[in-house]
Amino acid sequence: MIQFALKCKDDHRFESWFKSSEAFDKLHAAGMVNCIICGSTQVEKALMAPKVQGRRSKVAAQPPEVTQQALAELKKQVEQNSEYVGMNFSQEARDIHDGTAPARSIYGEAKPDEARKLIEDGVPVTPLPFVTGRKSN
Repeated sequence: MIQFALKCKDDHRFESWFKSSEAFDKLHAAGMVNCIICGSTQVEKALMAPKVQGRRSKVAAQPPEVTQQALAELKKQVEQNSEYVGMNFSQEARDIHDGTAPARSIYGEAKPDEARKLIEDGVPVTPLPFVTGRKSN
């Protein structure tokens, strides 16, 4: 896993983890890397210094309210600009990748082994850092 400092066209800065540099490049080329603040897909790597943690030093974390605000905004952007496909996510993502379903932004739920298989097969997917809004009775 590798962590990149990223920034969008509006200069919102954030960090995200990727399986590898190649995984970032593939997701970025597919338009699957979005700003966590505004949802823009015009994202690029930002200059970042390596983080070296000494024995007694602690890496400063984002204040909880900033993190929560960013997650809420990301969730809003995903829900407004994507179709929720529920537990059919794996099949829908594969069909879109294979060209047997119309290209569109989707989100939903997948079992860990299904998600792993999609990634291994080169289907550009990424986990969301929030729980999707399931409809209940």
